[in-house]
Amino acid sequence: MYYSWGAGLQNPSDFPIYITSDDYETKQILDRGNYQTIIVTTDHTSFERFRWLGYNGKFILEIQGYGSQETARQKLTEAVPIINAHASALLNPRTPHITALFKELFPSIPHFNFNNCFDSDYFTYQPVYSPLHPIIAWVGRMEDNKNWREFLVIGHQLSYYYPDLEMLMFEDMNLSIPSEREQFFQVIDQLNLHGRVRLLSNVPNSEMRYYFSTIGESGGFLISTSKVEGAPQSVLEAMSCRCPVLATNSDGVATSIIHDVTGKSYSQGDISQAVREARDLIHNHARRDYIREAAYYHIYREFGINKYCKNFIDMLYSI
Repeated sequence: MYYSWGAGLQNPSDFPIYITSDDYETKQILDRGNYQTIIVTTDHTSFERFRWLGYNGKFILEIQGYGSQETARQKLTEAVPIINAHASALLNPRTPHITALFKELFPSIPHFNFNNCFDSDYFTYQPVYSPLHPIIAWVGRMEDNKNWREFLVIGHQLSYYYPDLEMLMFEDMNLSIPSEREQFFQVIDQLNLHGRVRLLSNVPNSEMRYYFSTIGESGGFLISTSKVEGAPQSVLEAMSCRCPVLATNSDGVATSIIHDVTGKSYSQGDISQAVREARDLIHNHARRDYIREAAYYHIYREFGINKYCKNFIDMLYSI
């Protein structure tokens, strides 16, 4: 259930989806479903509202991420009384700073930490043409934590070595912060990236398989420049499509990116290191091929649906 419409709802699903913030409609959904457990993502304030609407089952609070570590601490600290009163369990996808906050703030509530699930049979490499020039890509929102500035600077530096380099930026323009968007176009002007950067908004998820496969075949890669991340879906999607990933050492990414094994990592803010690793990905064909294959099998083994289902069912039984 979502409280309001968002562009992601364009993607087809084979399960019921509800869109409402109306109390009467929500109560109808709760009564009709007769749910034993509700998993709430981030919005702990809904616990008291659902109780008021007559729900008597268990709550599991799932935290995928809040952005910065400071925001995560602030939000979870503010939520302590409500979470302690209503949550039967806490869940996160092995994000180190969230796991640490769970232990510190909620020692008496059961914690569960396991990878998100990913369908690597469906979302996987597609046969595509091989571009003649490298393509690098970025996925995110126009906000500070997603660090779009660093992507532009890295791309600008790489363009000296690869004059035909193409830069794709996948975003949801409805979620961008207006001031950040204004600054984005200013940086594009400053770095003279007109004609090199292409913004793509709200691409249907099923089409991303072809984009990531094409980027992989071009000799390019996905760059995740986030300052702090939980468990970004775009990184898993790229790896499953054999598109290499270069990522900052941003906490939750460590579950998927093992340096020079399943991808490449660099220290956030170290542009020269990022450029060195990027050039190695493009020129070192043996390492690139190894990373592409190892990344796919890592996703298949560690993020598979069967493994997730077992962890999830074990969590339900334990509470």
